[in-house]
Amino acid sequence: MPLSELFKLAYQSLTKNRWQAFLTMLGIIIGVAGVVMILSVGAGAQSLIFNQVESMGSNLIGIMPGASDDNGPPASVMGITVTTLVNDDLKAIVEAVPEVVAATGYVQGLATLQWENQQSEVTYVGTAASYLDVEDVLLSTGRYFTEIEDDGMNNVAVLGSQVAQDIFGSQNPIGQKIKLKRDAFKIIGVFAERGGSFFSSQDEQVFIPLQTAQKKLLGISHLSMARLKVGDNADFDSIIGQTEAVLRYRHDINTAGEDDFTVRSQTQALDVLSTLTGALNFFLAAIAAIALLVGGVGIMNIMLVAVTERTAEIGLRKAVGAKKSIIIWQFLLEAILLTLIGGILGIILGALFAGLIAIIANYMGYHWEYIVSLLSILISSGVAIAVGLFFGLYPAFKAAQLDPVEALRYE
Repeated sequence: MPLSELFKLAYQSLTKNRWQAFLTMLGIIIGVAGVVMILSVGAGAQSLIFNQVESMGSNLIGIMPGASDDNGPPASVMGITVTTLVNDDLKAIVEAVPEVVAATGYVQGLATLQWENQQSEVTYVGTAASYLDVEDVLLSTGRYFTEIEDDGMNNVAVLGSQVAQDIFGSQNPIGQKIKLKRDAFKIIGVFAERGGSFFSSQDEQVFIPLQTAQKKLLGISHLSMARLKVGDNADFDSIIGQTEAVLRYRHDINTAGEDDFTVRSQTQALDVLSTLTGALNFFLAAIAAIALLVGGVGIMNIMLVAVTERTAEIGLRKAVGAKKSIIIWQFLLEAILLTLIGGILGIILGALFAGLIAIIANYMGYHWEYIVSLLSILISSGVAIAVGLFFGLYPAFKAAQLDPVEALRYE
């Protein structure tokens, strides 16, 4: 019997029980949609992170407290508090490494911002006066605080554009006083709109002098992280080596294996991020693929029911000369059709959901790329067909093994 005729028989069999077939395909649809959506969202998130890292500039070197291996993040990134990096470390690096043109440390916390009768939960960021030089950001009005104000732990603040808009509207905030926790801060500047960064909006943050944040609001003396800005065409390997040497000397460390810090360039950071996001995408896609196995079990069950319901038909076909291979292929093709149709619907559904997530992310101000790769479609479709073949084999062989005489007597 020609393959086209077998496909026709398989299609006719499925259309007789449309709802039953659709319910059977649900597991496949959900599994394929999950794989496509997760891989697309992962690619979009990866592009967002990479674009944001690159937008900071290629001439930055990051310092994080806590040790790490070559392919992993330091402990501080995982939420573990590490207190080994301090303000004097940065001063020593700037003095010892001439290629470093600017450096700033960072700390941050959450607080209720209060102005008159208005309140808002904000993230405050403590940075040095050199922050503008390191990050290459602009003010829309006012000024940034000075090194003297930082050393003197003055209560001055620069608002993100969205904070200024939410609290003051069209009113000029310069010179106004706000409260963070119990301390009053004088507003001296407002940043130009900057957009989101690493799933948080810098426009919704309040910037205050580093030592003010450390001593008055947080009660700490360490840094959460630091960034160094180096000159154009700088030798990153040399600068990183010199920076590590300064930190080891200051921290009384004799060997690299005992480092309590991590120093990386933007390129190295991107490599680590790529490894982490790739592994996470694979893990999430594997979880979503479990639904394909559930769908496969459903297909096997429905095919076994079909064998039972069509026992007399199978016996008649075998009695008139149908070979076992023909019976096997007919039921296999039915299973493959179920998974193939479910896979196509799943791809469409997953692409639509991924597109919706991209639209929402861009609406929120993130530069999120909508990516549905051919690889994700091929992988999900291939797995769906493989599931159909695997879980369709047993029902197909069971149908082929039926005795034609006994099958004809079946009611």
